[in-house]
Amino acid sequence: MPASLNADKTKSALRTTAVLSAQTLVVLAMAYVLLRVIGAAWSVIWPLVIALLITTLTWPVARFLRNRWHWKPALAAGVVTVLFLVIMAGVLVVIIVPVANQSGELADGVVNGIQQVREWASGPPLNFGDDDISQTLDTVVAELQSRASSIVNYTLTGLNTVVSGVVTTVLALFLMFFFLKDGPRFLPWLGRQLPGRLATDVPTVMTRSWDTLGAFVRSQAFVGLLDAVFIGLGLWIVGVPLVLPLAVLTFITAFIPIVGALFAGFVAVLIALVTQGWVDALIVLAIIVAVQQLEGNVFQPMVQSRGLGLHAAVVLLAVTLGGGLAGIIGSLLAVPVAALVSVIYRYVREQLSDEPPPPDPEPEPEPDHPTDPAPDGEQPSMV
Repeated sequence: MPASLNADKTKSALRTTAVLSAQTLVVLAMAYVLLRVIGAAWSVIWPLVIALLITTLTWPVARFLRNRWHWKPALAAGVVTVLFLVIMAGVLVVIIVPVANQSGELADGVVNGIQQVREWASGPPLNFGDDDISQTLDTVVAELQSRASSIVNYTLTGLNTVVSGVVTTVLALFLMFFFLKDGPRFLPWLGRQLPGRLATDVPTVMTRSWDTLGAFVRSQAFVGLLDAVFIGLGLWIVGVPLVLPLAVLTFITAFIPIVGALFAGFVAVLIALVTQGWVDALIVLAIIVAVQQLEGNVFQPMVQSRGLGLHAAVVLLAVTLGGGLAGIIGSLLAVPVAALVSVIYRYVREQLSDEPPPPDPEPEPEPDHPTDPAPDGEQPSMV
């Protein structure tokens, strides 16, 4: 005879399930509202995110100037900002000048490549004649003419995107300057504005989040450097021109997941095709695919999992989920967001645990004004 269910235990289980379901729905509703608020304020949040990412790269230099050479915060921030702009301009020169110098060779290579494609298409198995190719070109031209209005709309959209990108970049640079200048004074000021335990909890979580964000940017830069070195070495062995610009382009686009690697790889294969031929282009393609596979499946998960305290599988799942939810930007921000969520979770778990939490590292002193807090009326920036 089967055992009968206990009525009290069944009611207790159903009651617990109902409470947990209601709490889960409340959390999901709060997350939905938060995402909607972020989406509404994205024009301000996106420059802020870019400024924070850039600041993590430039802050060690500003900190060195302030701590070792005793520079004033404004002077150190201004010098680092100008130095960053000079480096970015130098990177553009390294990419643009060699391409401009070899533009004639590249143009001849493009013409030869098109001629080779026509010769290949005219042979078996396609057997396209000149009339077939001309008819195909006429069809393409007619299709373009029929979609002229759409092309104009796409062009205007692209121009708006470029203008928005320029505005975002300028705003991010200004924010970076203020972060470098006033960042260390933000947390003490914030602690004085918050009541009770929040005066300790919020600055502690923000300090750990800042360290985690810096670890992410450094690990991404390291992975991009590995891509640039290995792909550049492969291009040099094959004999492809413009090795240095292509390596720099690979390093820069490594900060843009998926699309960045595809764009840099497409440019390298195209240059190899128009200058070296099909065989070398296929070799370059094989090199890029091999390096990208090593980066995506070995280097990036290993480096980021160690620097961010996340398992490699969590990194891969975060990138996949971010890309599915928000495209390129979601893939870019997925790993740091997952790391920040992990920081908050670990801190809350420490506070709820019976074991004493590990001591926080001592903050580095600020020799400029070590005991001079920001006035209550001042609104310092955040690092």
